[in-house]
Amino acid sequence: GAGGFRKRKHDNFPHGQRREEKENVNPSSPLMTSFKSFQLELDTRHDKYERLVKLSRDITIESKRTIFLLHRYISAPSGEEVLNESEVKLDAVRRKIKQVAQELIGEDMYQFHRAISPGLQEYIEAVSFQYFIKTRSLISIEEINKQLIFTAEDREETTNMTSNSQDKQPHTWSLRVTPVDYLLGVADLTGELMRLCISSVGNGDIDTPFELSQFLRQIYDGFTFIGNTGPYEVSKKLYTLKQSLAKVENACYTLKVRGSEIPKHMLADVFSAKTELIDQEEGLP
Repeated sequence: GAGGFRKRKHDNFPHGQRREEKENVNPSSPLMTSFKSFQLELDTRHDKYERLVKLSRDITIESKRTIFLLHRYISAPSGEEVLNESEVKLDAVRRKIKQVAQELIGEDMYQFHRAISPGLQEYIEAVSFQYFIKTRSLISIEEINKQLIFTAEDREETTNMTSNSQDKQPHTWSLRVTPVDYLLGVADLTGELMRLCISSVGNGDIDTPFELSQFLRQIYDGFTFIGNTGPYEVSKKLYTLKQSLAKVENACYTLKVRGSEIPKHMLADVFSAKTELIDQEEGLP
């Protein structure tokens, strides 16, 4: 009747007959050969995706460690030693990114973008944080991409020298950061700058919070130009960026109005209490 279950045609055949049909399939037929090639291609792609996920996880971990190290810049006896150590850590991260670039040679990066995006965002956050501490400015996406151009000699070609001059030249490959990853990394940078502001207030540094406030205001103005027209992830980060800016501006207000009457070692406690009040008003955990 209407809506009833329609029995498929092959269900009318005995199971034994279907088993014989499977046994009679020619494995060397063009159809089976095509499906085997499809299977091999999919397995290779899935294996590469998993390798990229693991590399991205390693990049994220090492980048976070670099950020934690850079937060010691203000309180460390020698800031240059902290910067030099952070450069060593970032070089190790770039070696991981070099492995990612090698995996993507001849591939469409956007097919694997979801696997590597978290690691690239964390790296951008770390390298932009170091760049800000050095120059008090924002690193550009062109400068980041310039650091991700890799060259290496192929040992097999140097041992098997041929008459072709191209074989003697080193291979060059690169990994280009997408604009979306750059924007997301810069948005995360604002949270680290807010923490840097807290640390500087605790150390009695009164000038740094005002520099950070002006810098974060410029970043916030830039993100507001994008607004809801950009990717969803960017507009989602805008709220967190606004909170970081509010906390830094609150620190500047505290320093300007009550800085002269509160001892320097107590300014950080007053600032932390007010930031907690802001979080409660906004419903943040």
